[in-house]
Amino acid sequence: MTWPTPLPRIKRGSFGCCRPKLLFLSVLAEWLPRGKNSMQSGQPIGEREREILTAIVETFITTGEPVGSRTLARGNREGLSPATIRNVMADLADAGFLEQPHTSAGRIPSTEAYRYYVEQLTGKAHLSQEDESIVHESLHGISDVQEFMERTSHVLSLISRNVGVAAAIRGPKNALEHVYFSRLGDQKVLAVVVTRSGLVRDRVLRLDLPQSDLDGAARFINDNFRGWTMEAMRSELARRLEQERSEYDRLMTSVEQLYRQGALATDDSAQVVFVEGAANLVAGEQDRQRLQELLKTLEEKQKIVDLLSAYLDAKQEAVRVVIGLDEALPSMRNFVLIGAPARVGGEVMGSLAVIGPTRIDYQHTMNAVSYIARLFDKILNESE
Repeated sequence: MTWPTPLPRIKRGSFGCCRPKLLFLSVLAEWLPRGKNSMQSGQPIGEREREILTAIVETFITTGEPVGSRTLARGNREGLSPATIRNVMADLADAGFLEQPHTSAGRIPSTEAYRYYVEQLTGKAHLSQEDESIVHESLHGISDVQEFMERTSHVLSLISRNVGVAAAIRGPKNALEHVYFSRLGDQKVLAVVVTRSGLVRDRVLRLDLPQSDLDGAARFINDNFRGWTMEAMRSELARRLEQERSEYDRLMTSVEQLYRQGALATDDSAQVVFVEGAANLVAGEQDRQRLQELLKTLEEKQKIVDLLSAYLDAKQEAVRVVIGLDEALPSMRNFVLIGAPARVGGEVMGSLAVIGPTRIDYQHTMNAVSYIARLFDKILNESE
């Protein structure tokens, strides 16, 4: 049986042969308990049912309209009648794979159908040259983790036409590399803090210290605390300020003034999160109240961090597809998260993901997440 292929970004043969794999990573699909009518492992879905279910899912992803037996029959080159297809669709509905939004309408995939569909995505696939060009142009010349994450959220949103999310986490690479202090003028000092992950934080402080004192304070911090995590450094520095002030009076006075003014303050108490593309949800969501809830959720960065933490395992080696996010966030009912850890040399530096409705182009989005996750490792390793 050969069905039309409404998702043109992926090269496919007939649905009866090998399905395309991700370019780099395998797929981990999150499954919830099956309904009581769902086909169990002892009763696997048949070849014909699989073919028809795949065609329904891909047609619905493309059109957004309920799919009827006549629509499938017109695209079926093997001559199956609408009645035959209708019977198969009825079996799939009984098994929990299809839903009927209205009495006279066609069928739409259930959450169970999407999960089954994702599990069938095996074989080889790749991003289009156009998408690869977008990725490389967007990420070209980056050597800073935070900038990479920020641009990644944008490019994922652009390619997937959904919400792109990227988060950097604390870790050994958030350790201090060096600090630099520069007098800008009367009552102004520029404080620059660089971490081993490549993050650069700068701020202007209201202080009146000569450059020689600033240089001495920077040498003291760099000599004593290079390689320390920011939190541990601040804790130890506070202790030394109390114990060693008399021993290094002028030096420690300068260090204390810089410290008290927040020269070494960072935002590492929480993850740095970037969210792009919330406007992409506006066109696809008709329920205005639900749309407001979604947008409010996306604005609350801690909720996004909690969502990523709940579903993306730092140990995973694969793109993970989570269908149905309402257990973590009720406002995300009927939404999907497609994400992966972001690593540099085996060390997890954060995570990147796309959030969108269940009617998302799964293969294309998984390819994009997978591709950028690998590119993250390559680009940041080369920059070190």
